[in-house]
Amino acid sequence: MTILFHRELEALRKKILAEAAVVEEAVEKALRAFVEHDAELAQGVIDGDRIIDEMEIDIEEDCLRILALYKPVAVDLRLIVMVIRMNNDLERMGDIAVSIARRALYMSRRESRTPLPEGFEHMGKCVLTMIRESLDSLITRNAALAEKVCRDDDEVDRLKHEINRNLRDAIRVDPEALKTHLKTMDVSRHLERLADLATNIAEDVIYFVRGEIVRHRPPPEEELA
Repeated sequence: MTILFHRELEALRKKILAEAAVVEEAVEKALRAFVEHDAELAQGVIDGDRIIDEMEIDIEEDCLRILALYKPVAVDLRLIVMVIRMNNDLERMGDIAVSIARRALYMSRRESRTPLPEGFEHMGKCVLTMIRESLDSLITRNAALAEKVCRDDDEVDRLKHEINRNLRDAIRVDPEALKTHLKTMDVSRHLERLADLATNIAEDVIYFVRGEIVRHRPPPEEELA
């Protein structure tokens, strides 16, 4: 039974990594569609969300079945708990990718292009890096890399506030572009949420590797205050 159990765990690990790869690609395509006003690319992201939903259900069912059959403990239990949490976060990332893609469709219908605010594309690259590194930390079981992802969330928060400030200034200068600027503001909010979800995944990796729960822990400077 032990051999079969560990085969099932390895199959589960491969499934969550496969789902993660699909989600990462969806986020990257949705963001590119928004920046480039690419309707075809955006529609592909929207149509592909069904695949992510199906993967999420399949993984959840596997986790529940393994818990019921084998009653795992210690590191094996931590793996399954991590997969359950990560599976939920990945599905939410897929939903956010769809939301960004829908705004990309709106932008693609505009006859004129309104320039994106300074820092927007940099924010997108930061978020994609966080997602990629959170998944790499899982593959390599690298808690130090996961900790870096958690720290990087502060930079994304800073960029979001800066971009929204620039967008509010742009609305005052050009009120006719209000809807376009609001769509961009929506996407910046979605990017911040994606960064939060990548941080969740990184925190789950730390839990899996070290058995240490780091959610809601204050940063080191606050602990020393």
